[in-house]
Amino acid sequence: MAKNTNVTYKGIPASPGISIGPVFVYIKQEVIVPSHQVMDTDGEVKRLDNALSTARAQITDLFSKAETEVGGEEAAIFEAHALFLQDPTLITAVHELIEGQGLNAEAAWMGAIEDNAVKLEALEDEYFSARSADIRDVGHRVLRILLGVAESDLTALTVPSIILARNLTPSDTIRLDKSLVLGFITAEGGPTSHTAILAKALGLPAVVGLGKEILTLENETPLLVDGERGEIVAHPDEATRQEFEARHQKAAVRAEAESKVAHEPAITQDGHTFEIVANIGSPQEASFALEQGAEGIGLLRTEFLYIDRNTAPDEEEQLAAYDEIMDVMEGRPVVVRTLDVGGDKELPYLNLGHEANPFLGWRAIRMCLDQPDFFKIQLRALLRASPGHDLRIMFPMIATLDEVRRARTLFEEARDEVEAAGHPIADQIQVGIMVEVPSVVVLADLFAREVDFFSIGTNDLTQYTMAAERTNEKVAHLSDACHPAILRQIKRILEAAHVEGIWVGLCGELAGDPDAVPILIGLGLDEFSMAPSSIPHAKAIIRNWSLVQAQQLAALVIDLDSAAAVRECVRGYSPYKPT
Repeated sequence: MAKNTNVTYKGIPASPGISIGPVFVYIKQEVIVPSHQVMDTDGEVKRLDNALSTARAQITDLFSKAETEVGGEEAAIFEAHALFLQDPTLITAVHELIEGQGLNAEAAWMGAIEDNAVKLEALEDEYFSARSADIRDVGHRVLRILLGVAESDLTALTVPSIILARNLTPSDTIRLDKSLVLGFITAEGGPTSHTAILAKALGLPAVVGLGKEILTLENETPLLVDGERGEIVAHPDEATRQEFEARHQKAAVRAEAESKVAHEPAITQDGHTFEIVANIGSPQEASFALEQGAEGIGLLRTEFLYIDRNTAPDEEEQLAAYDEIMDVMEGRPVVVRTLDVGGDKELPYLNLGHEANPFLGWRAIRMCLDQPDFFKIQLRALLRASPGHDLRIMFPMIATLDEVRRARTLFEEARDEVEAAGHPIADQIQVGIMVEVPSVVVLADLFAREVDFFSIGTNDLTQYTMAAERTNEKVAHLSDACHPAILRQIKRILEAAHVEGIWVGLCGELAGDPDAVPILIGLGLDEFSMAPSSIPHAKAIIRNWSLVQAQQLAALVIDLDSAAAVRECVRGYSPYKPT
């Protein structure tokens, strides 16, 4: 029976680019976790310790392979895997399950792994939530060693193909022959998943979150993949194939040209300059951001200092990390978000407790304000790192003016303590807030009088506005920040801020969205903060527009009725130059 042609699937854009080729369906071998009681608990603990030692050796080999093939930034994933295997909290929990409950090593280990993965999945920050895949990757590595089961065979990949899987782990992707990979598509995952990170590092297109239906495709099905639009076409006819071929060639030429001028400023055709900075989550990412053309850091997630450990980072440890990043940035602006965790992630050294809905609970600035001594450790470390640098501090999940005032009071107390200890502090340190709760938008004029800047977190602002948890695939269609309900809020924030003479940045995924960039220009955004790999293209888009044209576009889309209508309008607008 003849196949239907031009069968189209829509997913989440994860890495830009276009690929054409056959699909390779990667079906990972499922491993059943045996569970039973044991008498020789000492023997089980020894089995586990031996498996952990073997796993660490394997991960060391994978790190070396990754460093050679994709560079140090992506290889750092395996450094994190190795550290996780040494986590005393995890190891203690597994030992207690074996010795206290008499569980076999496999069941005890995977029980603790799944507990950690579920907590990470619930994290408010999408980057850390996506790390649950890393936890499970490590967990299954040790499980296979305990059971004597080999890793899934990837030798069947013999011709250049587009890899299709339910999801891909770091261990899966690093073992692939990269010379035979044309792109990645997955049924699950989000734009910060490991698949997305690796695809961007390799310069390959990726579309994720396509849903279970995509898994019905058969091996060698001809596919077209558009990583920028999040679109897959199966069994394309010749006309569609030729269209994609032309776009593919154009995109390749464009990417090469953009990389050559990535370090040049982003100036519109009528002479208006916009600041393009990066979102990062570790010191290692700072150098990569500069390589991609970042003019500073618009969002430093500080959670990397706090998670997956048994004790809180002290002031000196935090200072060392902040110093490292500040030194790399050499005086460029660095916007640091204070700790943003809550009851969805158990930190052994904090009594966060369990909450039915941690996304709306005691988290971020709420938790920090209720534990001022703990909070001031971070503030003091930041203040001590400030001399000679352009440090800017922002508080997450602000909902009320009282929270801003209390946070600023603690900031001033920390300043007094640092000065009393004889440490120098920069003369000027800007203090701002994340705009991610709609109450701040409603009272934007009042908030603008209290702070030095706003940074709009569109990922959460969209989640809270649309009442759609962004990690829930069933309501993913509501999570498009190009929705006019979000664009109108951005417009309101910008107007209120500019009346008071303060600047506004945007550090959500929207800042690097090619459809959104011209709209944000037209609305008057001052600073765009995005994933480092998105910077060259975003700068190029800005150079293709005049401010007047962008303002005309923004005036059009603000009155539309859906995100789809907004994107269609942008792509049909005359200055827009799609790949």
